[in-house]
Amino acid sequence: MAQLILNRVAKDFGTGRAAVSDFSLDVREGGFLALLGPSGCGKTTVLRMIAGFETPSDGSIHLGERLLADAAQSLPPEKRNMAMVFQSYALWPHMSVADNVGYPLKVRGISGAAYRAKVGEALATVRLADYAARRPADLSGGQRQRVALARCLVTSPDVVLLDEPLANLDRHLKQEMEETFREFHQRSGATMIYVTHDQSEAMALATDVAVMSEGRLLQVAPPAEIYARPEGRIVGGLIGRGAILTLPVMGGERQLEWDELEGALQAANTDGADILVRPEEVVIGGEGARATVESVLFEGERYEVKLTLGNGQTLRAYSRVVVVLGEAVRVVIRSGWRL
Repeated sequence: MAQLILNRVAKDFGTGRAAVSDFSLDVREGGFLALLGPSGCGKTTVLRMIAGFETPSDGSIHLGERLLADAAQSLPPEKRNMAMVFQSYALWPHMSVADNVGYPLKVRGISGAAYRAKVGEALATVRLADYAARRPADLSGGQRQRVALARCLVTSPDVVLLDEPLANLDRHLKQEMEETFREFHQRSGATMIYVTHDQSEAMALATDVAVMSEGRLLQVAPPAEIYARPEGRIVGGLIGRGAILTLPVMGGERQLEWDELEGALQAANTDGADILVRPEEVVIGGEGARATVESVLFEGERYEVKLTLGNGQTLRAYSRVVVVLGEAVRVVIRSGWRL
């Protein structure tokens, strides 16, 4: 296995604005990278360039010592030892599950005992050995997705590319498939690159999250780090649920505690630094800053509360007990992060 390296990759379709600009990334070998961002940010274009379906306008893509693509040349997809799972599954309806999984092997001329062993092993990995003779139409959406994963695994690829594979599944199936993806990654050992606009998927699955906006890479970090220490207002707004306050805080520390935030919340001046405050860091009650309850949403195990502070800025909090719309409360912010 070799490391995938993207060096200042760009893609311009001639529309007046580049789809991807100056994108550099070393993908952790054997890691699970989530490309996260809103629709139109360029993440699928990056995936298609890695796969070989698009050629970079600039920069280069390497897999270990091999040059996969640059502006002058591009290795065809079938020569890259990669596999791709599409949102639509792309299964042959007239073939059995086993034949769908084994199709890439037939293309490579593998048959006989080696063919049957590889297909059986791939189906066992995604827990579909008992469904080998069935047709895709006889399977649930989650089972069809696992067939597509088995088809990836059967060729022992260096890199598995996944383009929003859970977008068409309901919430229950998404949770089931997230567990399947984690098992698949652990068993296959392949490097996986997963495109999604759903931050909960990215945080649950990935070893690293790469956040994109308007064709550019903003930050790459493990999920816990990118949640706790986002770089910049865009990443802070995309990752997690929180509020960004503009407060006149002093000093250069990025992690701010209540004793530093209390005075800033009471100041009339709201010029200053952008401070990200997560809902779980907001405590309703005590001797905190004054706030008014603007909305209350019951989420089952807790309430999500939107608050307006005295300086007009909004804050989000969680509460185990019901609060009343329009109620005047006090809040303490245990911690904030300077963006």
